[in-house]
Amino acid sequence: MNESGGLRIRRLHRPQVITDELPENRQKGSSTYSGKVFQVTLLSLGGFLLLPLLVIILILESPIQPEVFSLKEPPLMKGCWEPNLKLRGAQRLFEDQIIGPESIANIGDVLFAGTADGKIVKLVGQRIHTVTRLGKPPCGSTDDEPTCGRPLGIRVGPNGTLFVADAYLGLFEVNPTTGEATRLVSGSQVVAGRKLSFINDVTVTRDGKKVYFTHSSSRWQRRDYLHLIMEATADGRVLEYDTESKELTVVMENLRFPNGIQLLPDEESVLVAETTMARIRRVHVAGLNKGGMDTFMDNLPGFPDNIRPSSTGGYWVTMSAVRPNPGFSMLDFLSQRPWIKKLIFKLFSQEVLMKFVPRYSLVAELHDGGICTRSFHDPNGLAAAYVSEAHEHDGSLYIGSFRSPYIAKLELSKV
Repeated sequence: MNESGGLRIRRLHRPQVITDELPENRQKGSSTYSGKVFQVTLLSLGGFLLLPLLVIILILESPIQPEVFSLKEPPLMKGCWEPNLKLRGAQRLFEDQIIGPESIANIGDVLFAGTADGKIVKLVGQRIHTVTRLGKPPCGSTDDEPTCGRPLGIRVGPNGTLFVADAYLGLFEVNPTTGEATRLVSGSQVVAGRKLSFINDVTVTRDGKKVYFTHSSSRWQRRDYLHLIMEATADGRVLEYDTESKELTVVMENLRFPNGIQLLPDEESVLVAETTMARIRRVHVAGLNKGGMDTFMDNLPGFPDNIRPSSTGGYWVTMSAVRPNPGFSMLDFLSQRPWIKKLIFKLFSQEVLMKFVPRYSLVAELHDGGICTRSFHDPNGLAAAYVSEAHEHDGSLYIGSFRSPYIAKLELSKV
């Protein structure tokens, strides 16, 4: 027998480690490990991105120092406040030809308004004429406002002149024919220890001897109005200017954003929109109750702006933001949470925040006793946005805006 024929081939067996782990479990374990690596990486990346943000939040000071205040539960949107689309029937006038016509007055059929670029304009037919400019150019941005001026409230006096409240430059009397402007009260001056940083609306007695105006804040200017609302600063006032003695007197103080103002027929009281508090106050400026104040209408469904007389003996009040009920009101929610307000203003600018404020235009007619008799709505502000005033003339409401590029006209006979 060959030697080779007797060879036997032996296979070497490697020792095996016996475990309970099946092949699929080994694969799963590998997958679990990868998942953990991914989670750790993701958390590390998140921490890397969030750390600078947290540092900014802790280091940066908030521009506002909010006060805690309380609002009542908003009224139900029913009855007179029932939502409708009546304001959608408004027609836009001078669209893209006029910017931010906050307040409107008329002499005959000629309308007058102050605009965001610092002008007092006259609207005749379909044409716009500049009456005067109270400040100096450049104009057109919020940075320019303190020198350019920002005319807000406007009224016609007994002699056919215009009384104009400029947020920065002061109180003026303007000749609508010649454009001559006389400054009655200088803006930014200190009155009774407080600076006139934000002059707002104006109303004049029938004889023109007394002029009342709102001073919205000593701390904030008009361009920072959202800071004023969110901070709820109670440093607003009502002042009286005597056109004969030139004396300037504080009538009422410690109001939260006093805005629109309107003399009552007896001229012993003025109605004042206290915007932050969603109410209208009655301030007694003459007579036995002089120096006193009570509430004309409390707990409005929105934040009131200007107040103007209606032909039925009531008052037109505009609101550009509402407190929906049923629904959710962000400003009501934040009123009790100042720390959230401070955080928000650390992270976002006023312009960015304005984009998150739901647009809802509301014009209401109110009568004595705080009675709402009718209201016109435009949800989302599709026809008339950012409404600031409703001026009634010849059967129509001419609706101003603090930032829209038009005046809206609503014929009352059609609603």
